[in-house]
Amino acid sequence: MKIKTTVQSIEPNIADLANGWLKSYKLPYKLEQESVNAEIDKALSDYYSKNGGTGANRPDAKILLQNKYLEYFPILIEYKGYKDKLVKLDSDGQVENRTSKNEPNFKNINSYAVNGAVHYANALLHHTSYIDIIAIGMTGHKDETGKIHHTIGVYYVSKSNLGAGQKVGEYTDFSFLDPKNFDSFIDKVKTLQLTPEELDRLKEQREKEIDLCLVKLNNDIYQNEKGLGENDRVYLVAASIIATLGIPGKVAPLEKSDLKSSTEIGNKDGDIIVRKIKAFLDNKEIPVEKKNLILRTLENTLTTENINKVENGESQLKRVFTKIVDDLGIYYKIGLTTDFTGKLFNEMYGWLGFSQDKLNDVVLTPSYVANLLVKLARVNKDSYVWDFATGSAGLLVAAMNEMLNDARQNIKSPQELTQKEIKIKTEQLLGLELLSSVYMLAILNMILMGDGSSNILNIDSIKDFDGKYGFGKTDSKFPADAFILNPPYSALGNGMNFVEKALGMMNKGYAAIIIQNSSGSGKAIDYNKRILAKHTLLASIKMPVDIFIGKSSVNTNIYVFKVNEKHHKDDVVKFIDFSNDGYTRANRKKSSNNLKDTDQAKERYQEVVDLVRFGKSKLKIFTDREYYEGSIDPNNGADWNQSSPIDTKPTLKDFKKTVGEYLAWEIGVILKHQNVDNLGK
Repeated sequence: MKIKTTVQSIEPNIADLANGWLKSYKLPYKLEQESVNAEIDKALSDYYSKNGGTGANRPDAKILLQNKYLEYFPILIEYKGYKDKLVKLDSDGQVENRTSKNEPNFKNINSYAVNGAVHYANALLHHTSYIDIIAIGMTGHKDETGKIHHTIGVYYVSKSNLGAGQKVGEYTDFSFLDPKNFDSFIDKVKTLQLTPEELDRLKEQREKEIDLCLVKLNNDIYQNEKGLGENDRVYLVAASIIATLGIPGKVAPLEKSDLKSSTEIGNKDGDIIVRKIKAFLDNKEIPVEKKNLILRTLENTLTTENINKVENGESQLKRVFTKIVDDLGIYYKIGLTTDFTGKLFNEMYGWLGFSQDKLNDVVLTPSYVANLLVKLARVNKDSYVWDFATGSAGLLVAAMNEMLNDARQNIKSPQELTQKEIKIKTEQLLGLELLSSVYMLAILNMILMGDGSSNILNIDSIKDFDGKYGFGKTDSKFPADAFILNPPYSALGNGMNFVEKALGMMNKGYAAIIIQNSSGSGKAIDYNKRILAKHTLLASIKMPVDIFIGKSSVNTNIYVFKVNEKHHKDDVVKFIDFSNDGYTRANRKKSSNNLKDTDQAKERYQEVVDLVRFGKSKLKIFTDREYYEGSIDPNNGADWNQSSPIDTKPTLKDFKKTVGEYLAWEIGVILKHQNVDNLGK
């Protein structure tokens, strides 16, 4: 009979060996139950544990070290005692701490040393001011002679790699932590770079996590927190995020423990959050009128009696604030360059359905479509970009990312690059939004992006905008040379009124708008004719019908214009049928991924950009049936949605094919009859 033997963990031996090294380097290491500092202790306590609860995150060893520049680096170490339990990676070579459904993979976090250490490091990214953390895993086993064999995994977890972690190198002991080696180790860590492809993959993964978190958060507030309208929910998230951002050396981030749920007048939880937001905005040097508008809007929700009422020692406001910080904290702290508040808005308003006309107007552009518009408008580091119906500023966020990336690729002087980045955010973007609740989201979005909020204006772009900067250079015209737009459906000419006004205020450049395609086939004839009298239509792109799935089933086109150059009847217009953009969309509330690249989606989007700019020579994936170069009549205004003409005149080849098919059919019939006759004999 076979007796099953259980392999015993040698974790105590591994810990003894490793801690012996740390002691020999005279490092101030702390063991599982000991404290490094209150900030780190609190972060480990507040973050969800390796089993999904809270409060039980205890690395086996932890150290806080400084390099020669006096920068602090938390070191978190996790020990295991089995042969193959160092690290579990996914198919992309990343530490696999999430499941395929984008939920925490507690099995891996519990079982593997590196996975556990990276989990602890994310707790610090989420809940502390540290943005560079070293996660170390170590495990081992005894061979048949009793000799210990160990393996070590050293990973850098930071804001720059979105908390995923990067392997630093191969190590056989911990001597890289020895004070005499630590500076060169950190120098090596700081040279680690993710490839653009790796970063894109991680961003996609993080975006899906944000979607799931927002669904969970909104569901929780919707079901469990009574008396909060949709605007209140949006404002509470905005207020909580601003209050917890902080400004290094100037404004400390608001902690959950700062909210005492007091009933004292002037010291209720809402008062504390308002004071923190005011301190943040004061230090951001946001113009007085904009600051007052933000404070006024948020104060209306934060200081209401019900939300500050204390029950069982806690106000509803503190409870909601805690949920927001716990669920979303890491995503805005690691600085994702995404339309964060657009996702928030879509999720919050998703509960209403879209029965109200005003809400039906606010359908936010998916990020991959926003990026397409930005590229079609030829945005670069020197562009001046505006949007006349900015929504949550998703299009401006996409434009800002494109401008910053272009600047980083082309400016080699760090000092010059820093100045350019500030200029892009403060001077080269302008957005207009009329709905105050959505305007607040746009402001928050641009604050989260490092503050491109300077020139987001809460005015009617058709009636009240005069083309000038809203803040800063208020006497100067904004020199726009790129226009991007997803207009409200109910606007005149389906939104072509925005296009006419914006293009009319530009001297040069390009525009890319996504709009109901009926605006190009009869709903906006007068606007279109006036536009073509001054500007050229370069391309008309038919978009997939389900692009706004779950929000609207409207048919849309993207129209691309060259500004300030009259359209001639012989100008070539590129008509592209982009109904198949390579993505498959679903609309399932609980799905972890409602958007799947099933047919070269990224390549298709790039090909559309290339076709609009360079023409037919760039045809690779698309066929002549999907790409057609034609012309429009500038005096028509209803012929913007053309498709590739189908030649109905039969050719000799068609004739031969038809005759061949007929003869084959006739022979088949004759043979069939012969077989029947033979059977009858």
